[in-house]
Amino acid sequence: MPLTRLIDAVLSPLGFGLLLALALWLGRRRLSRGLWYAGFALEALCLLLAAPLGANALVALEERRAPPAIACAAPAPATVVLLAGGVRRPPHDADDVGALNAASVQRTIDAAALVLATPGTELVISGGIRPGDDVAESTLMAALARRLGVPPVSIRIETGSRTTWQNAQHVRALAPAAPERIWLVTSALHMPRALVAFRAVGFVPCAHPVDFRAAPFREFADLLPRGGAIAASEAALHELAGEIAYRWRAAYGSAVGD
Repeated sequence: MPLTRLIDAVLSPLGFGLLLALALWLGRRRLSRGLWYAGFALEALCLLLAAPLGANALVALEERRAPPAIACAAPAPATVVLLAGGVRRPPHDADDVGALNAASVQRTIDAAALVLATPGTELVISGGIRPGDDVAESTLMAALARRLGVPPVSIRIETGSRTTWQNAQHVRALAPAAPERIWLVTSALHMPRALVAFRAVGFVPCAHPVDFRAAPFREFADLLPRGGAIAASEAALHELAGEIAYRWRAAYGSAVGD
């Protein structure tokens, strides 16, 4: 996990931009004109990705890679697998759904609607306990799903996974086993990487992307750097790097992190 955080810091438009600026300064007397131009072009790209205009464009590109739910061939799967999206603070107890972050709430709302639209559908929620917490993310999401009307008998949870790759592995290991053909519910930005993980363990997932985050250009202020834009770009770059790592692991079996 520390390696993952280090990679995320380097992939950040802020982190990479600062490191590149330092490298350009230290090498200012030795770099060729071509390398200077290339460095300034990369700095301009980092600046663009730090602004809402560039961040939303990057997020939109990644979200469009998630297959739409209508692409799932009939008949529809009878099992919905919902992936946890995190918490915003330590939960007080197993019913403290207010601890869930926005991604987890949105995913649960859409997964519950999908389950309730087809009576008899099972909801499997995957997500473990964050370090320092006492309650699994999947436990909190199950509590929210029950409040949204999903029958408790229709809900199963797994609480051992801490990464997307582990989500797939632990759901695959459930007993009784989940069917190979499933609905996979997660944020659109996260969906391409999640599909790689679930396909790698033998599932045939139908994508049901939710929690779309890309926003259109609204004002000239969207051309200026903002903290939220940096975070959005970091999230999109994290997903791209994670998907590459997962594809490598699926092909060659090497270890990767989140």
